[in-house]
Amino acid sequence: MKKYGFGVDVGGTTVKMGFFETSGELLDKWEIKTDTSDNGKAVLPDIAQAIDNKLAQEGISKSDVEGVGIGVPGPVRSDGVVNGCVNLGWGVINVAEELGAQTGLKVKVGNDANVAGLGEMWQGGGKGSKDVIMVTLGTGVGGGIIVDGHVVAGYNGAGGEIGHITVNHDEIEPCNCGQYGCLEQYTSATGIVRMAKRKLAKTQDATKLRDYKDITAKDIFDVAKEGDEVALGLVDEVGEILGSALSNIACVTNPEVIVIGGGVSKAGQILIDTIQKHFKESCFHACRDTRFELAQLGNDAGIYGAMQLIIG
Repeated sequence: MKKYGFGVDVGGTTVKMGFFETSGELLDKWEIKTDTSDNGKAVLPDIAQAIDNKLAQEGISKSDVEGVGIGVPGPVRSDGVVNGCVNLGWGVINVAEELGAQTGLKVKVGNDANVAGLGEMWQGGGKGSKDVIMVTLGTGVGGGIIVDGHVVAGYNGAGGEIGHITVNHDEIEPCNCGQYGCLEQYTSATGIVRMAKRKLAKTQDATKLRDYKDITAKDIFDVAKEGDEVALGLVDEVGEILGSALSNIACVTNPEVIVIGGGVSKAGQILIDTIQKHFKESCFHACRDTRFELAQLGNDAGIYGAMQLIIG
């Protein structure tokens, strides 16, 4: 195996770049702006230029580079074809082929959430395990399912879309995906706030949450930690919905560990404990020893996972 590699995590605002030794040591990381003008035509050339610049800076030949792993915000087929990235302006594009031609290096591509899951499996909360479910609780809910060390991407690259499991058939407001009652509508940061506003509008129960003008998910968890009954009830509801959904997924993949990441995961142990409690109540008996861990790599999970695509 060659000595070096690049892990790239493409977001709608910035592209995170990581320069690694193939041993897994991160040598350097930086960001470049994501140029989404003209349907994102400059994104891949900008990445290729950043790679060339780094190699020139370090005095390293491309013959010593194993390749480039890249995570993108959209479904990815096994042949490196990305089936549309709305945030980037891309339609159907063969990222592996195009970036490979621009860099002269081997390129492997994955969905950003799946790639983050690989990163956490390799060097983060799931380290030492090969059967992992990664859940990212942020503005939306993302997921990555890893079985025997390999991402479950599926036929069209839509495997692991945990956030769009239907958990409520009575929901009357649509999810961003156009469906109704998706997990994302209740356990994302925006979904948790939405549930809180609904609850506060329906009841007159005394709670510190009423003191906040623009309440956030963080506020809800902070108030729950102070013992506020309404906030604790909301946290329990979030944990029940997510724990139940994860118990259903566990019946299919039987993970050793479930890693919880994203901004909401900063709530810490109160979130993990509540999810795990409800998971154990509803999961198949053979899955009850599944561990729950907080993600450890933060915003670097994507670059680590992208690098793992190349060496895995």
